[in-house]
Amino acid sequence: MKKIIFSLFVVVMLVACSPAAQPEQETATGPSLLVTIGDQQQTFTVADLMALPSSQATFKDVAYKGVSVPALLEAAGVNLDQVKALKGVATDGYTVNYDTIQVMKDNVLVAYALADGSPLSADDGDLRLVLPDEEGKLNLRMLAELQVVQ
Repeated sequence: MKKIIFSLFVVVMLVACSPAAQPEQETATGPSLLVTIGDQQQTFTVADLMALPSSQATFKDVAYKGVSVPALLEAAGVNLDQVKALKGVATDGYTVNYDTIQVMKDNVLVAYALADGSPLSADDGDLRLVLPDEEGKLNLRMLAELQVVQ
């Protein structure tokens, strides 16, 4: 009986200590961003993002290159007038909720590189949300998913 209880305890502890399921960030072609609109999902690879019109923005003296959030959402087929909020999800599970006033600006980017074309830092991850006019915790590193609230 003690072995059964101990075994159950071990199983419960392993499940409790295992990391939560995270949004997929890798596709067969490399890192990607998942854009979720209700029950529809669309995946953008870094190459897809690079094919969209690029912009630059600076946060804490670092210049980034990427696609503006409005341009990305339009490419995903989102009616910008119907967006009520946005939620960013990082690969480590960290999430940030955004009001449209914060993110529906041309200088708010999903960054895929530094402005000079070099890759983002390891701390930034493959993609980063850059909000030049907002505090640091809103500039989401390791971006994996954008959830659109309509």
